[in-house]
Amino acid sequence: MSYIRVSGTKLVDGNGQEIILRGAGLGGWMNMENFISGYPGCEFQIREALADAVGKEKSELFFDKFLEYFFQDADAAYFKSLGLNCIRIAFNYRHFEDDMNPRVLKPEGFKHLDRVIDLCAKHDIYTVLDLHTAPGGQNTDWHADAGTHIANFWIHKDFQDRTVWLWEQLAEHYKDNTWIAGYNVLNEPTDARHTRLVAFYDRLYVAVRAIDPHHTIFLDGNTFASDFSYFGEAWRQWDNTAYSIHDYSLFGFPAAPEEYKGTEMQRHRLRRSYEKKREWMDQNKLCVWNGEWGPVYARTEYEGDRTDAINEERLQVLKDQLSIYNEDRLSWSIWLYKDIGFQGMVHVSRSTPYMTLFRDFLAKKHRLAVDAWGADTAQVQHVYRPLFDLIEQEIPPENQTLYPWPVWKLDSRIGRLARNILVSEFLVKEWADHFVGKSEAEIDEIAKSFAYENCLHRDSLNRILRDNATLVKGI
Repeated sequence: MSYIRVSGTKLVDGNGQEIILRGAGLGGWMNMENFISGYPGCEFQIREALADAVGKEKSELFFDKFLEYFFQDADAAYFKSLGLNCIRIAFNYRHFEDDMNPRVLKPEGFKHLDRVIDLCAKHDIYTVLDLHTAPGGQNTDWHADAGTHIANFWIHKDFQDRTVWLWEQLAEHYKDNTWIAGYNVLNEPTDARHTRLVAFYDRLYVAVRAIDPHHTIFLDGNTFASDFSYFGEAWRQWDNTAYSIHDYSLFGFPAAPEEYKGTEMQRHRLRRSYEKKREWMDQNKLCVWNGEWGPVYARTEYEGDRTDAINEERLQVLKDQLSIYNEDRLSWSIWLYKDIGFQGMVHVSRSTPYMTLFRDFLAKKHRLAVDAWGADTAQVQHVYRPLFDLIEQEIPPENQTLYPWPVWKLDSRIGRLARNILVSEFLVKEWADHFVGKSEAEIDEIAKSFAYENCLHRDSLNRILRDNATLVKGI
């Protein structure tokens, strides 16, 4: 078994044969996310709140069992049955060190990560290790688990020092594991100055390579893996490195600019957006990996009779993106494998203890649009409109385009702060209080809701993935 490595624009095996990685992200697991598993705010907030509500032992039981049930042998077997060959595993630094005890490795962090890597290897599935959450928050969104819209990672050197230290521990632990396709060292950075990211990558590359000269390193572009314009000639210093774009299309979300019908103009916009993200790599003949992409889906409890029509439209976006990727023999990792019904390839059944317990709470979250990802703000837009109008009237237009513009336009930025940080903070205790009075056996059953046998398949999506997984010769 040989390491996967970069050769020119391709990923290859030890014999130099091209390998195209086709798979999904295991998100919402070792880095929990609100829209994936149904809580408000950030992971560190619900962990603290649950411990306050039911005590440390029951809280730790829930989270440990959640990790155990979320991905097991049946998940790996199903994933492989679709012809997919790689899982990108998102993880949170907090599994490996505490903010109040930095640079002291928590060996228990490897418990579930090792287990899932080995399960995937058993089924001939490669894994990519994705540091989705770094100390201080490397980006401005909820999935950086910082509880703020400021990416403090870029303005406090110690956060960067700790991240280098963590990757040294990970590289030492995994350097001999050839089923790991590579290290995705920092998910979706947002460095407002742009140059600090490249300097950090330089430093991290040297540190990892001193321990592990073999594994491929995957580097996300700046501004949520979309912008390589400041990378310049840095690639000349980085051997065996691939570059990760995240190719989400607005057509696949509730805020789409228009109905997607797959017209020539719309397909041109899909391709242009994708080509713009990979332009720097193409200019320098470098290897590209699409680390995240994919639409979200309507749910009958919220969209009612319109659900099937909406999802048919979203799946057409997906198919048109895949046709582009197939032409370019692109490796990709769709977002995501499992959730509670918004985007996952499989999703927790509404009849499970977890979904039953949180049914009304999830409806409230949806109504208040407290999750940023794919939010439908229709029921609360009138509440925030006066705030939008105030800022538009009182702030000069040139001062309204704050980074990460244009990914965050004005209404998106206000929504991030007002709904997704402020309002969600008031819902954290309410989420945790659902567990009050539950026995350990009941808590185990709630966590077990996320087990494969308690999940449903999104067959319309999975058929498309299966049909495209081996469509390109060379997998």
